[in-house]
Amino acid sequence: METYLVGGAVRDALMGLPIQDRDWVVVGATPQELIAQGFQPVGRDFPVFLHPQSKEEYALARTERNTAPGYRGFAVHAAPDVTLEDDLARRDLTINSIAVHADFTGARGQFDSQDCAPGAAWEASGVLVDPYGGRQDIHNKVLRHVTPAFRDDPVRILRLARFAARYTDFQVAPETLALMRQMVGDGDVDHLVSERVWQEIARGLMEAQPSRMFDVLRDCGALAHLLPELDRLWGVPQSVEHHPEVDTGVHVMLVLDMAARLNASLPVRFACLTHDLGKGTTAGDILPRHIGHEERSVRLLKGVCQRLRVPVDCKELADVVAREHGNIHRSADLNPAAVVRLLERCDAFRKPARFTEILLACECDARGRLGLHDAPYPQARRLSQALRKALTVATDLIAAQAQLAGATGPKIGEWIRKARVEAVAAESGRG
Repeated sequence: METYLVGGAVRDALMGLPIQDRDWVVVGATPQELIAQGFQPVGRDFPVFLHPQSKEEYALARTERNTAPGYRGFAVHAAPDVTLEDDLARRDLTINSIAVHADFTGARGQFDSQDCAPGAAWEASGVLVDPYGGRQDIHNKVLRHVTPAFRDDPVRILRLARFAARYTDFQVAPETLALMRQMVGDGDVDHLVSERVWQEIARGLMEAQPSRMFDVLRDCGALAHLLPELDRLWGVPQSVEHHPEVDTGVHVMLVLDMAARLNASLPVRFACLTHDLGKGTTAGDILPRHIGHEERSVRLLKGVCQRLRVPVDCKELADVVAREHGNIHRSADLNPAAVVRLLERCDAFRKPARFTEILLACECDARGRLGLHDAPYPQARRLSQALRKALTVATDLIAAQAQLAGATGPKIGEWIRKARVEAVAAESGRG
């Protein structure tokens, strides 16, 4: 029985990155042998066990074969005769198909990556097992599939695109891109389940340069199948006065990367991705103007969220940003009453923390334009100050006064709104 550190831990160590999670493969063993050593079985579909002390996952070496379109079924074979090379062959990318013998790792799975550097004598040492050239692809900064079995799981298209967003200086191997295009052409991505699509998109949105994920998906044709509402934005012009980059798809990617630059949360990044969906349906005879695109964006967003089963926090934030981002951009021209109505539509009085995220998404939209990456966004400060001032209004006291004056129902709300308008007016110096 032999044990190896595999996958992301080896990859990241070779790249000089911190190791997050460690995965281990056991070769030449049976489930009974591991259980006898105190390992706890946890996998229903795969032979996976928890180490009795570290609680890290140890999996028996296995092969997999797709048995249904998409990610709907795999035949798994795990037995003592499955070799390490067999197990590594089932993985998606060469950079994830490298192993290090457990004897060469420390207590926390670390190892001296210098022993595996180009030119080192690791081939003869037994430290590194790299049958598919992953170390060289790391050196050359290439994302390459391991075997043609890559196409057995179309989720791998999304995973590769996500890796492109993480490792921003890596390029997709031409033969891998060709295979991905073939998979799209054969309809493989049409069988993906929505949960897996959202899972990968969400993870990609949180990478260092999320636009690269969507660049890869566009290059292979997958984006038109997975997010056609987004895909159709490329080639749609906008007014050069407000959008020096002109192309709507380019703009959305600049906005998304600005969100990453500002370390925005997932809901903010999703809102940035979807805030302009309606521009893809603007009638050609009014371009480059996009009258009423906000309402169309909201409708399209609803369909995207239903189809991908987007979590509520992401869906709700994106809805407000799609609907109100133009009004927030123009908020300097609003009088105090209009500012309060805007705050109400954004549900800012009940959810002030979320309103801060709405403002951040709008800032990303304003700065996600050619030549405007470092431009100030005073709207965020002004609206935040207006909200803070409006929140100082003692609504319980105002409501009591309104009731004493005979007001009921909506009339009480009008008293509260009037007090908030007066507070905002005092803050801004406008009546």
